[in-house]
Amino acid sequence: MSPTPIWRPTARVLAVEPEGRLLLFSSVDRSGATWWFTPGGGVQRGESLTAAAVRELAEETGYVSAEADLGPVVATCAGTWASPDDQGRRYFAADSYFFLRVPRTDVVADGMEDYERVVITGHRWWTLDELRHGDGQVFPWGLAVLVDRLLRDDVPSRPVRLPWIPDSP
Repeated sequence: MSPTPIWRPTARVLAVEPEGRLLLFSSVDRSGATWWFTPGGGVQRGESLTAAAVRELAEETGYVSAEADLGPVVATCAGTWASPDDQGRRYFAADSYFFLRVPRTDVVADGMEDYERVVITGHRWWTLDELRHGDGQVFPWGLAVLVDRLLRDDVPSRPVRLPWIPDSP
């Protein structure tokens, strides 16, 4: 039996540039499949979700924003995943997503931690059409519908719950 997963709350950012494209990072899993995911990461002890989102965004992209720029959590997603570092660690992630319009497309990853530099293999700005029909796995599932809604300035009154895997509750 595998060990109990480690609780890992995260703050993630749906960063959209002026033409409406969403920033996603890539990673390759043990099977060789490419996964695409949003900037963000673990919340440190005593840190608010908003503060973690601002910190992670600055570390991973070079974008500096104020906590007030993020607004409310627009979506959540939760599930378990295995660490790609071959240490056998499993995590139970509780992801909270913020929406932020960024002024430019340059990404400066100078603040990334060593672990992030190993796991993140690249980045790309995705159009809505690419999110809906692109190759590779885009995580979380249902992201295209949410981003389309947010681009129309339709911010949900409470966070949308996105499925961890397709068709999960």
